[in-house]
Amino acid sequence: MSAARITRCRACGSADLRPFLSLGKTPLADAFVEPEQAGRHDPSFPLEVAWCAGCTLVQILHEIPPQQLFVDNYLYFSSFSDELLAHSRAHAEQLITDRRLDGDSLVVEIASNDGYLLKNFVEHGIEVLGIDPAPGQAEAARAIGVPTLAQFFGVEVARGLVADGVRADVIIANNVMAHVPDLRGFVQGMALLLADDGVVTIENPWVRDLVRKGEFDTIYHEHHSYFSCTSVNNLMRDNGLSLNDVEYFPDLHGGTLRWHCGRRRNVSDRVRTMLALEADEGVPSLEHYASFSQRVDETIESLLAMLRQRRSAGRRIAAYGAAAKGSTLLNTSGIGTELIDFVVDRNVHKQGLLVPGVHIPIRPPEALLDEQPDDVVILAWNFAEEIVSQQAEYVRRGGTFIVPIPEPKVIT
Repeated sequence: MSAARITRCRACGSADLRPFLSLGKTPLADAFVEPEQAGRHDPSFPLEVAWCAGCTLVQILHEIPPQQLFVDNYLYFSSFSDELLAHSRAHAEQLITDRRLDGDSLVVEIASNDGYLLKNFVEHGIEVLGIDPAPGQAEAARAIGVPTLAQFFGVEVARGLVADGVRADVIIANNVMAHVPDLRGFVQGMALLLADDGVVTIENPWVRDLVRKGEFDTIYHEHHSYFSCTSVNNLMRDNGLSLNDVEYFPDLHGGTLRWHCGRRRNVSDRVRTMLALEADEGVPSLEHYASFSQRVDETIESLLAMLRQRRSAGRRIAAYGAAAKGSTLLNTSGIGTELIDFVVDRNVHKQGLLVPGVHIPIRPPEALLDEQPDDVVILAWNFAEEIVSQQAEYVRRGGTFIVPIPEPKVIT
């Protein structure tokens, strides 16, 4: 397996890509390791981030074949997060009301995972179609009554569906556009599949918050791109859609934007306000990212110092959340079993495996009460409130949580 270095922007094709951050070489964040392979050296690949002078898109410079990212090594199941399930249900209910969806409507979700969102429409008698290349997730979705096409979405898939008479009243693309190497083909496919008066809603973390809050661990090979409102506006405009509205969810995944797009132009004041805010803060410029690399180094040094001090004091340390961001954080920081004994995760598909690269064992959350470590580093810090609430008994027994981002801090 090899990583190809890109020479042109994924969104606009510009060759003027300017690197501003290198996280060295890391393994694939979701390439979990079987225990019997603990002695092996996992393949690792450059993780370098650049800004495009042509359209302002932030993106990584090396590409792994999608099959190896989202079919061979993908164990993420959305249904294991209560917070995400609640957010998704609210999103579905809002769309049903605002778009007056009924039994004659069609909702298509790209990267539908295990059907966690589309099932909310099914409950209302609304026709749905999921599109997701991961076989286990597609099978899980079908098992709960969500028809799912196990393919990567793009222009060709859209053309095939349209040829069969399929047009979507709503297309949902949550936390997937970052995963797409061919952004132009992806957006053009949505424009083809969307009904003339339909709406596309797209969610992704906001690159402005990623930089502001030092969320470097959300950078990994599965995330090809990191979006601002400005770069999304450019991307939609150039590929057959209009960015018409935007919502901000500051507490979701470290700060998430939901973009509403359509074939018809109907731009809201919220879009104009957000574009103006980004311009005022310099988000579309390279200067916005200039000091990010230094801040990453400072965060890593602070976290290492904290963990080493606590370990040398005889404290036992575990971690919560075998998420992709956790893999980036551990591997970039060089944190292994000498500091963290084990990681717990609710996802049964990850339990019993090892974290890529650092080979820390993954156990069920019950291990926190069985072992009662002194400290638990919340690697899935975007769900910190949910995790602390779920682990009230661990806290009652004297356990302590550490949140590593934006800077390491102890919470009890």
